Amino acid sequence: MKPLFALLAASTALLASPAFANLELAQKKACMACHAVDKKLVGPGFKEVAAKYAGQKDAVAKLSDKVIKGGAGVWGPIPMPANAITADEAKTLVTWVLSQK
Repeated sequence: MKPLFALLAASTALLASPAFANLELAQKKACMACHAVDKKLVGPGFKEVAAKYAGQKDAVAKLSDKVIKGGAGVWGPIPMPANAITADEAKTLVTWVLSQK
């Protein structure tokens, strides 16, 4: 019985973890229509974004603003449109994106 309980507890913790919740938010906000975690789709993969902005102190603020307002030219000619997202949601998503390794 103890192994089953441990498995259930671990599963619950995994599903409730911030990483899962932020992937869920990325899916809910349609980020995954143009981005993937580990490869380029229309836009860059989140791991590529994390690598490019690693160590930049203003990365969360800069990228949150781009998620909200949209942007162009950094990753090629296809612009990222503005998104219907709150500042807190954008910060949550960007923090999660930057944590991808």
